[in-house]
Amino acid sequence: MAAQAALADEDTGPILLDAMAALNQRADAVIERLRTTVFAPNQQKILDLRFSVSKAAEMAGRTPEAIRQAEADGRLPAPRLTESGRREGYTLAEVNHMRDVFGTRIRRAEGDPPIVLAVQNFKGGVGKSTLACHLAQYLALRGYRVAVIDCDSQASSTTIFGLNPDMDVQDDDTLLPFFTHGGAPDLRQALRPTAWPGIDLIPANLGLYQAEYEAAARLRGNADALDRLRIGVEGIADRYDVVILDPPPALGMISLGVLRAANALLIPTPPSTVDFASTAHFLRMIVETLEVLEAHGLGRRGYHFLRVIATKVDEGKSAHTQIRQMMEAVFGADMLTASLLDSAEIDNANVQLRTVYELSGPASRTHERCRNNLDRLNAEIELLIRKSWPSHRAALRHLGLA
Repeated sequence: MAAQAALADEDTGPILLDAMAALNQRADAVIERLRTTVFAPNQQKILDLRFSVSKAAEMAGRTPEAIRQAEADGRLPAPRLTESGRREGYTLAEVNHMRDVFGTRIRRAEGDPPIVLAVQNFKGGVGKSTLACHLAQYLALRGYRVAVIDCDSQASSTTIFGLNPDMDVQDDDTLLPFFTHGGAPDLRQALRPTAWPGIDLIPANLGLYQAEYEAAARLRGNADALDRLRIGVEGIADRYDVVILDPPPALGMISLGVLRAANALLIPTPPSTVDFASTAHFLRMIVETLEVLEAHGLGRRGYHFLRVIATKVDEGKSAHTQIRQMMEAVFGADMLTASLLDSAEIDNANVQLRTVYELSGPASRTHERCRNNLDRLNAEIELLIRKSWPSHRAALRHLGLA
């Protein structure tokens, strides 16, 4: 019987490996087909967004007439025209140039702290990467300088920004060299531009998981090693208005490093009893972990703001509404007013390796509802960011927002 069992194992092993290899090949082929729909011939993702003169004027804080006058007097380049003489529309880079010419671009002043924002929960599937990527792109549309650091070896944010973690990202392109002994001295070499003007990315791939072991090895007898990521982020943060950290959904060395590096925290939580309980455990673990670190001489790092966000909310489900109301009662002012609604438009965008902000063409009602929801949610976060900057407080008070 033992011999038969051993023989069965020998027969099963190769069949299993062959089947997995075949599945992997098929999955890679599908990803490649998807990539051809959103990538240029050189395998670089392209951002095919154009804004009409009225939309560009709204974004730049001026009138269409002011744009036309600036083009006429040479302060702005002449617009590109179609064969029929109509304006082709403006790219985001061109809108940002308008903002700079008109002096209307919003950004932090010298002396304002760069916001290092972690979107963190130790439970997976809560909408963490969806929130992080849409927030980064919303801020870029508003003219901010943003860095996204993908700290998760699953590399969801990396994929959304147009890189195939298995093909386009080497281990040395990620955070991993920064955590290895004798590796990269800072994070600057890992930053790369994205298709989005104003957004740089430090990508991730499966090899980043090795950073957990490297960070743990550094920690032995050296509690300050937990601040290595913080030191690295501080080395690049002055280039940006906001740095967004997308950590792994687990309590590991990288997640602890993210908690230490961040000065603002968003906690996405779907409206289910299981996810609410998970978030309660997450908050308890944060408190206990910070207390342990403080006992070892690592003082607590303050946050400019901390907010819970209800994600994946289906307003048509009474259970979601009830739990959302319970979350409001429990978290009060520490919860964002807006929720990230569950939308087929987000799913449709993900299928195309895009976000909702990257979808172009005629807008459906579903798209408009989803876009409006994302704008409301992200505007609420933007206000928290601006309230953290001393140079913005007077203007916000003038608008009745502070």
